Amino acid sequence: MTGILVSERFPADAARRMEASAQRSGRPLRWIRLPADPSARVDDAALPAIEVAFYSGDLFETHGRAFFSAVRKAPNLRWLQMFNVGVDHPIFAELLARGIRLTTAAGTTAMPIAQSAMTGLLMLARGFPAWLRAQQAHTWAQCRGERQPKDLAGQTLCVLGLGSIGSELARLAQAFGMTVIGVRRSPRKADDPVEHIVAAAALAETLPRCQWLALACPLTADTRRLIDAAMLARLPQGACLINVARGEIVDEAALIAALRGGQLAGAYLDVFENEPLPADSPLWDLPNVIVTPHNCGASSGNDARVLELFVRNFERWIVGRPLVNEIERAA
Repeated sequence: MTGILVSERFPADAARRMEASAQRSGRPLRWIRLPADPSARVDDAALPAIEVAFYSGDLFETHGRAFFSAVRKAPNLRWLQMFNVGVDHPIFAELLARGIRLTTAAGTTAMPIAQSAMTGLLMLARGFPAWLRAQQAHTWAQCRGERQPKDLAGQTLCVLGLGSIGSELARLAQAFGMTVIGVRRSPRKADDPVEHIVAAAALAETLPRCQWLALACPLTADTRRLIDAAMLARLPQGACLINVARGEIVDEAALIAALRGGQLAGAYLDVFENEPLPADSPLWDLPNVIVTPHNCGASSGNDARVLELFVRNFERWIVGRPLVNEIERAA
């Protein structure tokens, strides 16, 4: 019997689909549900039965400690499906070292994150920060002469990271007439929504022709503080930065200096070096910065997309097929 650790609110229809798949494979399921009380723990007697665990979004705020306590103590856990994408927390390295398979929810939030990134880009391009300040001051501030926004069509966007988020942002940018350059290791494919693909090693020589730089890559040893003062200086004066990846990819002090000094005309930031963003951070008050609280992927449809991914991955796992979004264990 295969034990599955899930939230107490795991949907019955999804459970039935998984039970049907398990029955076809001759492996009945045992559902082990986290107690409703966040301070309660899974019964120790049930831990050896757990082979599969689903870290759903409803567990994050209140039941994360209880969930990972059970995961750590489950001696026969074989696979963990997560609702999130990032795996930079030490717990995930610990689980991988135990030989536990990990799958992320990559792609399930791509649409809302890309839409938020495009919203930030459009607000900066069209001058909305100044209009919003004028609205708060009850000032009729029209843009005339040299203050008028430049046409977005024909401007170049560099997207660092062409996964599901970066590709969707690139597609949206192309719809507005932008030229898009993607940065990733693999060469361009026919369906990539970009005009050019360059390797990360060519980023510095690519930036001088880009009015926009969007970060949509994972945080790794190679990307940590990749966007430093030297990289920012490679952008044309008046360029803008979009970061919906991880705050640590950017040297925040250098970013603030570039925004204050006029090297950058603006930035939309959903992620930061320290979160929550400290109340005394200059980024809150810079007139050319849009700040959101690491929440640009929020959407009412995310939970359903993650659940569907888990159910389909379970249907693969039960018959030994490759899993979608599996994290490779380091050699």
